[in-house]
Amino acid sequence: MLKYSPLPISSLLHSLHVSRLLHWRPRHEYKLTRPELLDRISRLLVLGRYNAVNNLNFDFSNDLLDSVLYKLRLNPKACLQFFKLASKEQNFRPNVNSYCKIVHILSRARMYDETREYLNEWVGLCKNNYSFFVAFNELLRVYEEFTFSPTVFDMLLKVYAKKGMTKNALHVFDNMCKYGRVPSLQSSNSLLSGLVKNGQSHKAVLVYEQIVRVGVVPDVYMCAIMVNAYCKDQRVEKAVEFVLEMENFGFELNVVTYNSLIDAYASSGDMDGAKGVLRVMSTKGVKRNVVTYTLMMKGFCKQCKMEEAENVLRGMQGEGVVADEYVYGVLIDGYCRVGKMEDAVRVRDEMLNMGLKMNLLVCNSLINGFCKLGQVSEAESVLIQMGEWNLKPDLFSYCTLVDGYCRECCMNEAFKLCEEMVCEGIEPTVVTYNTLLKGFCRAGALDDALHFWGVMLKRGVAPDDISWCTLLDGLFKMGDFERAFTLWKDIQARGLAKNRIAFNTMINGLCKLGKMTEAEDIFVKMKDLGCLPDGITYRTLIDGYCRVGKIDEAFRVKDSMEREAISPSIEMYNSLINGVFKSINSSKVMDLLSEMHRKGLTPNLLTYGTLIAGWCDVGMVDRAFSVYFEMKEKGFHPNVIIWSKIVSSLYGLGRIDEANMLLQKMVDFDLVPDQRYFDKFLKPDSRHIDIHKIADSLDASANSFSLPNNVVYNIAIAGLCKSGKFDDARRVFSALLLRGFSPDNYTYCTLIHGCSAAGNVNEAFEIRNEMLERGLFPNITTYNALINGLCKSGNLDRARRLFHKLDTKGLAPNVVTYNILIDGYCKIGNIGEAFNWRQKMIEDGIAPSAITYSALMNGLCKQENKEETMKFLYQIIDSGMDPNLVTLANLVQGYLKGRDAKKISNLNHLMPICCPSSGVISHQKADLKESLDIEVIFDSNAISEAVC
Repeated sequence: MLKYSPLPISSLLHSLHVSRLLHWRPRHEYKLTRPELLDRISRLLVLGRYNAVNNLNFDFSNDLLDSVLYKLRLNPKACLQFFKLASKEQNFRPNVNSYCKIVHILSRARMYDETREYLNEWVGLCKNNYSFFVAFNELLRVYEEFTFSPTVFDMLLKVYAKKGMTKNALHVFDNMCKYGRVPSLQSSNSLLSGLVKNGQSHKAVLVYEQIVRVGVVPDVYMCAIMVNAYCKDQRVEKAVEFVLEMENFGFELNVVTYNSLIDAYASSGDMDGAKGVLRVMSTKGVKRNVVTYTLMMKGFCKQCKMEEAENVLRGMQGEGVVADEYVYGVLIDGYCRVGKMEDAVRVRDEMLNMGLKMNLLVCNSLINGFCKLGQVSEAESVLIQMGEWNLKPDLFSYCTLVDGYCRECCMNEAFKLCEEMVCEGIEPTVVTYNTLLKGFCRAGALDDALHFWGVMLKRGVAPDDISWCTLLDGLFKMGDFERAFTLWKDIQARGLAKNRIAFNTMINGLCKLGKMTEAEDIFVKMKDLGCLPDGITYRTLIDGYCRVGKIDEAFRVKDSMEREAISPSIEMYNSLINGVFKSINSSKVMDLLSEMHRKGLTPNLLTYGTLIAGWCDVGMVDRAFSVYFEMKEKGFHPNVIIWSKIVSSLYGLGRIDEANMLLQKMVDFDLVPDQRYFDKFLKPDSRHIDIHKIADSLDASANSFSLPNNVVYNIAIAGLCKSGKFDDARRVFSALLLRGFSPDNYTYCTLIHGCSAAGNVNEAFEIRNEMLERGLFPNITTYNALINGLCKSGNLDRARRLFHKLDTKGLAPNVVTYNILIDGYCKIGNIGEAFNWRQKMIEDGIAPSAITYSALMNGLCKQENKEETMKFLYQIIDSGMDPNLVTLANLVQGYLKGRDAKKISNLNHLMPICCPSSGVISHQKADLKESLDIEVIFDSNAISEAVC
């Protein structure tokens, strides 16, 4: 009997493990040839025995996969299962060629969902243009080999269009057309829509024309897309023509089409055109939707016509269209942008009462609006309330509030807010650091700005172009020319000097300092380095030359810009107009305006303000009024600065009553208590007609600035002082103090000057003391007013003592100070002391002005010392100083008294030497006529007649 001896348990387990690894199969399956393996896999797939295929002993390869797909191309289910098995392998992934085959197979079988899935994967494999072109050529080859339906190309076109890959989509579209294949309507719409979304509206128009040529019939959706394309391409007229053409073809266009037209008109500021589209919609029976109303509101908000924008909201509610948070958000943001925060809060409360929820965009609009008005505490309260509304502030919320604090120079609060932002998990960006850096520069804390710059670098924050330019601009604004150039060298060393923004910042800083030679050098270097100047560069140079009075150089730069084919801007023309007025050559103004019109540039509020100020400065206030009325017709509302300029000019021309009447309209209390003061303006006097119109328009514009600012109050006080109503000026000043008015140096200087002019010198010194008590330190202008008052009252000894105290007050006398004293001594006949002050003036390094010589000449003429007078006149000419016409008028007046026609005739020959500029002569004729009280005709015969 045989004895049984069991195997060890370890050997048994080893045997079981080996059997599992080997997957016991029939011996003949290990020796299959390649054709046999392909045949066996194909048979199993056709029979649906997918698990059996998985158990076969073979390795996946691209060649095997392609072979199976080709052999079973008419059996899409079998191909799909084998492709899935291949895709699940760890060490194998199908290549692009295999994808080309499977998408064709699935597309022919109308398995579009699966086709679309693998087309998306196919697109992912083509990571660059080269791989795309190679893969697409393979897709074409498989198509020709299989002779299947071209549907796959149409689907691929749609995939690329939806992904925004318009370049690839266009390539597919072009090749389809080459092969005589017409894209479907849906894929065509996808392509056109993708082009418009990518900002390629002009290309969409060209593609549409090609689509129509190949036989695709448009539908209402394609019409809507094309109207939007024309509008985005700023061809609104063509869009309207297209709409009419489609309507003639029998298309009933939908609301989306008309909304595109409204958006185009509203974006261009043509709200009348937008209203016209609304009328057409009503005629066609097209019902307006919430988008229609929202676009109309956006258009009115863009023009700052907030009343009309809110009327749209009310009309929307009346039509039964439900307004959502976005609609209210548009209106709230509009009010915030124009600074009407009370209305913004009112609309917000209405939105909440309607059951709508607050959103982040509305909160950010409110924060931004409050910060722009300097109401940072209210902006911070919105940030705190966001927690109550279950909203979390984002980077924009914090950065806006940080910028608000920086604008108010509250740098400590700005830093605290940054710390809070970090605690909330929002990491500051370089934009945040730039905001803080700009805040330091704005506050004039240059050392702190430089220290913060070092902190930025230590924290690993890489400064960008804005950072460098912000610091550079801050140094220029502080007048630190040397450190600005040091920083500029650092910028060049870091390779940032080829940046146009950096060059523009450098040129702008130099121009603001009046260093035009240095600015030109930087401009030349900019071009040498290959950094092309833009419109801002040229405009900055032009503005710089206009500021320093070199108008010819400004026009030279303008000509250079035009040669470079750079389009001029309205800002450039504003600078040129201002420069022309300063150069006392106002005849060129009309030429500039005509040129602007030819180039399609529309004047803005600054243009009108510059024109009004310019005409006022040259004494042509009636022409300034004409510009004012034109401005109102164009829909611009004058600001406080424009009003102030008009009133100041009226005072300067001695039209005190008219100036006071306008000021009466600007401030909300009586400048003059007696209402009879205005009775004269009720009479039909032609001179006052324009003032009446301006005053009426001021009533309509009063809402644009609810309370006048300090500039207006100062002008009101100055106007009353100039009209000799010093007591009224004091009364108004006291009333303003009760309203919280903060007087500045200009306010007190005006009062001191007015008091001195009224002969109350002691009261003028009391006002000076009051000024000191308020913590305001008088400047040299204030002391000039006091010295002038003392001189006018004949107290020259006290004026001289006050002059010698200026040094102890840290003030240096200027040319005005010396002119006041010289004129004072000349008027009392002490010519010797007057000339002593002139000598002291020269010793102190101050060059005498034309006013200095005019005062001395007037003093000599009064003494009737004609020989000394003529001797002094030739001294003026020899020194290079051109005596003005008023100086010569004093001489002529003296000789007229002595009936010395010969001497007057001699003066006639001096005219070309003294006043060579005909523009200056014409500008000063009024002063000369006032001095002589005769017609300004420098002709010996005319003068002889005057003597006789």
